[in-house]
Order: sequence, then C-alpha cells, then structure tokens
Amino acid sequence: MTTAEKGPLWARSYVGIARTADDRGAREHRRQLLANLNGRVVEIGAGQGANFAHYPNSVTDVLAIEPEPFLRTLATSVARDAPVPVTVVDGHAERVRAGDASFDAAVVSLVLCSVPEQAAALAEIRRVLKPGAELRFYEHVVSERAIPSAIMRLVDATFWPRVAGGCHCARDTARAIERAGFTVTRIERFGFRATRFQPSVPHILGIARREWHGRHSTRSSARSPY
Repeated sequence: MTTAEKGPLWARSYVGIARTADDRGAREHRRQLLANLNGRVVEIGAGQGANFAHYPNSVTDVLAIEPEPFLRTLATSVARDAPVPVTVVDGHAERVRAGDASFDAAVVSLVLCSVPEQAAALAEIRRVLKPGAELRFYEHVVSERAIPSAIMRLVDATFWPRVAGGCHCARDTARAIERAGFTVTRIERFGFRATRFQPSVPHILGIARREWHGRHSTRSSARSPY
C-alpha cells in the first residue's frame, strides 16, 4: 500500500479534492493569500502542505502545524522542496508550542472551519503573533443570504461535521476573527466550486492585523452575492 492510500478516508478524500480545487482556481487563491509575507510565519492546519510552494523568499521560516498524521506525513515530504525553510510539527490550533509574540504572520487556509473551538484557536493565534502582525486567511464560510444560510446551518447540525473530518459549513469566520481582537484590513468574498459537481460555496480571502489595543475594526471589502 502506498502512502497516498493510507490514512483516514476523509483525509484521503480531502487530498484529492484539494488537488482538483487547485486546478480550478484555489492555487491562485493560495498565491494571493501568501503574497508579500515577511519574516517568521506560523501556518495553522497545514494539511498536506499545499501552501508551501507559494511562500515568497521574504519569509525566513515557517512553522507548519498539522494534527492529522496522514496529512502531516505528506506535508513533511512536500516541505523538503519548499522555497523557504518549513518545519512541520504535530499540534493543535488551540495550543501552539511557541512563546508569546513569536511570529510576524500567521496563515490559516481552509482550517478554521474544522477546529473544535474557533474562538480558542483565534485567541491562541493572537497570542503568538507580534502586535501589528498579520493574520492571512482563506476560508469557506456561511452564506450571507437567508435561505442558503439556513440550509447550511441545517446540514451542520445534522451530519456534515461527522462525515467531513469535523468541518463545519456554516461558520461566520470573518466575524469570529474580528471578535478575537483582529482588525480586518482587507477581505474578498466570492463563491467557489472546489469540484465540478459541488455547489458554489462562499469563501473569504483576506488580511487581518493583531490589534495593539482595543477591538475596533475598519476594513475594505469586495463582496459577492453569496
């Protein structure tokens, strides 16, 4: 049995879907997510390492955290060919093994949908970031329209997290980022089909900053009808 055939069914399925999604546009989303990053970066929930190839040379090193063993093994292999030094470690978003204010930036990419406690994960990310540092985010989120939102919340409450490795399709992640003490400075909302047969799912792609003081938020946005 090859490495690609091992691991939980949902993890193997995720790798295949992610490759298809990259070919349908997600690869460009990843490039935008990581463009112009600098310094030390922590990536939470690195998965199979799909972001690694897109880190710019201005990044000095990346600490990539991935709790799922199958995905972590793939990420460790991919890290060897990354354009910047990447260290892949076991760990969880709610408990990052790093000191306060250790990083110049954090990256979350299709992971805040599946962390058990989103608020706790964001608080931990805020802890390890330097004041004024960036949080780069690329996530699928709940629809802003009433009927699709209701359907997504019903799916979340009935079966989806149990069959999709803990993924939730009805989280308002942009609002959660703001509540965690970040200022969203840029956000783009758009619909995206990861596969040919999947319905268009609302996504957000943007930048937030760890606030020095307070929780006030100002932002520019590009909004879609999703």
